Amino acid sequence: MDIDLLAALRTPEGERALATAAELAGGDPLVAAATLRSTGVPADLAAGALTQAELRRRAAAKFGPTAAAMFFTRAGLEQATRAVVADRRAARLRAAGVHTLADLGCGLGADALAAARAGIRVYGVEADPLTAAMAAANAEAAGVADRFTVECGDATAFDVTQVDAVFCDPARRRAGTGRRIFDPAAYSPSWDFITALVDRVPRTALKVAPGIEHGLIPPGAEAEWVSVDGDLVEATLWCGPLAETPRRATLLSGKEGPLLIASAGGRGPFHQLTGTGTVDAPVGSVGRYLYDPDAAIVRAHLVAEFADTVHGELADPKIAYVFADRAEPTPYARCLEITDVLPFSLKRLRALLRERAIGRVEILKRGSALDPEQLRRDLRLSGTGSATIVLTRLADAPTVLLCQPVPESR
Repeated sequence: MDIDLLAALRTPEGERALATAAELAGGDPLVAAATLRSTGVPADLAAGALTQAELRRRAAAKFGPTAAAMFFTRAGLEQATRAVVADRRAARLRAAGVHTLADLGCGLGADALAAARAGIRVYGVEADPLTAAMAAANAEAAGVADRFTVECGDATAFDVTQVDAVFCDPARRRAGTGRRIFDPAAYSPSWDFITALVDRVPRTALKVAPGIEHGLIPPGAEAEWVSVDGDLVEATLWCGPLAETPRRATLLSGKEGPLLIASAGGRGPFHQLTGTGTVDAPVGSVGRYLYDPDAAIVRAHLVAEFADTVHGELADPKIAYVFADRAEPTPYARCLEITDVLPFSLKRLRALLRERAIGRVEILKRGSALDPEQLRRDLRLSGTGSATIVLTRLADAPTVLLCQPVPESR
């Protein structure tokens, strides 16, 4: 894909090729290519249309029906913010009084499109010419080209004095290889540049990897970890006047369709937990029920705040399993009823599962070095029952908890 091919796909002939490719997406690629060429579509246009059709099909999980009219690169789609996350972030920016926003490193425009839909005037900057052209095409497809314009250039050279807020999602993959970058010092733009933005534009929001170390969070910033349907997807640093609390865990659902809930500040239902991130949860003993907190809560260091909501405590101060004597409905964790607690022994565990006729197991672990898939093979399961095995440590001893899910615990 290059800019010329993108332009060709946006012509009437290209649009017809895209429509045909969409009907063929998901099938045999060789048959699809031959079918398109048999209708007179040039080979390069057919290949481009089929690639976009396949990427649009994959993008539906992130963007919903709007993906059908967008343009993508493979790397850009992998890194793009999910629509449910971008919508909520945009709503929060709008509620904070943001009217003009610089999106430095806008990529394909996922966050900028959401902000523009929320009524914010967005100036996007993207270094890669093809990605910038696709972002502009996506703005037109979304009907927000009057509120989202894209400049191909260096994000560090953009004049931020013309906006009242900045959003930056630095590149976290190496150019050419696509490999993930885990060290923020290697981000592009650099970590020093993006953290200094708050001194130039107080209302600054930074999207970072969910594995970011708490020690790197700028003083005074709010760090928010976000999960979608239980998957931890990103963290956002809200700086200056945008910061509302030291730590926040936000749990979103992407399964509810395009329902807009004004009070939630985003699409679909969501739940959030806030706190300082410095409180230690009480430590006690194993109770009848185990709560496995959402990963956003664990990463935000809000396990103590969660434990308080279910009157629970930890059995080990370093392991984020919460135990309680009662099962309480909660959106923040899975709840499991503990049926057996035993020191880890493969032989003993295998015998117990055979005795219970357990043939299917889910294996969870915290504080255990065991490989779940190797353990599954070693157990040599047979039977019709199912159970959840939790591998953990109690009093520094490897321990197995045999559990059953508590219905409607979320």
